[in-house]
Amino acid sequence: MLLMPETQNSENKPAGKLSLKQRIYDIYDKQYKILSLITVFLLIISVGYLTYNYITTGDLFKKDISLSGGITITIPLEKEINVKQLSSDLSRDIKKDVSIRQLSSGGKQSGLIVEINSKENNPDEVDKIIAEIEKASTEKIGVDYSVEFIGSSLGASFFNEVARSLIIAFIAMAIVVILYFRLFVPSIAVIFAAFTDIAITLAVVNIMGMRIGTAGIAALLMLIGYSVDTDMLLTTRVMKRKEGSVMDRVMDSVKTGMKMTLTTLGALTVGLIFTNSDTIKQIMIIIFIGLLVDMLATWFTNVGILRYYLEKKGIK
Repeated sequence: MLLMPETQNSENKPAGKLSLKQRIYDIYDKQYKILSLITVFLLIISVGYLTYNYITTGDLFKKDISLSGGITITIPLEKEINVKQLSSDLSRDIKKDVSIRQLSSGGKQSGLIVEINSKENNPDEVDKIIAEIEKASTEKIGVDYSVEFIGSSLGASFFNEVARSLIIAFIAMAIVVILYFRLFVPSIAVIFAAFTDIAITLAVVNIMGMRIGTAGIAALLMLIGYSVDTDMLLTTRVMKRKEGSVMDRVMDSVKTGMKMTLTTLGALTVGLIFTNSDTIKQIMIIIFIGLLVDMLATWFTNVGILRYYLEKKGIK
């Protein structure tokens, strides 16, 4: 039994005598239906936001040029530049969406990567950007920079391919879950949790202003695996084990699952602190946010669905 003796007898004690741990446990045990609605509420808001974004912009989320097409200019610099101010100035001058990332060496700015969402390969835009950067840095930029153009059709092709991969992976996961449990409600709970993780994470990173590229889609694919991992752990222990009460099995799953998630979050935090790669950072940020969402989706919503389902069947 995972319950402490004093927790089991908490109903016979005055509320003021209960420890904080016991109070939290009582809320988790008795208010599980209300707690399960927290993630549902966040999901409704996220889906509404993504839908509105699609109607107004034509895209569910902000894409970088690897998925939308555009121009990438990589420029080495000796002097540091205010990236935020430069991005604002360039967007105003060329009247297009400009994103700037800085290159670092030894903890210092060593260059810039300028990305412009553009459907045409316009040399004048490149010249304007170089001139603006020279003005901001007060240094002459020679020929030691590179320009890469990705056509909008090629970017759209990349996006279609990675989106198809994400959908196929999600469907394959759903089929495996259904075949394993062979029960409608528990299987739907796992699938719903995975969908919730992806939808809410997409909404959050979009609100943050992050532009998702092929690396970001790869992170979402990884997130499906991380999400299903904890949900399968929970559902297997609650549905297939018979020892103890349902709540005992839930708490046993929480103990193991939270250790798994917190270990991964710790590793991601270390990676975010020490990595200089924007691609790796994007992957880690998306997974980090997704795991935080998964904690709510699994230990609130999925637990609530399973407990309600089993109580309807007369199992406690």
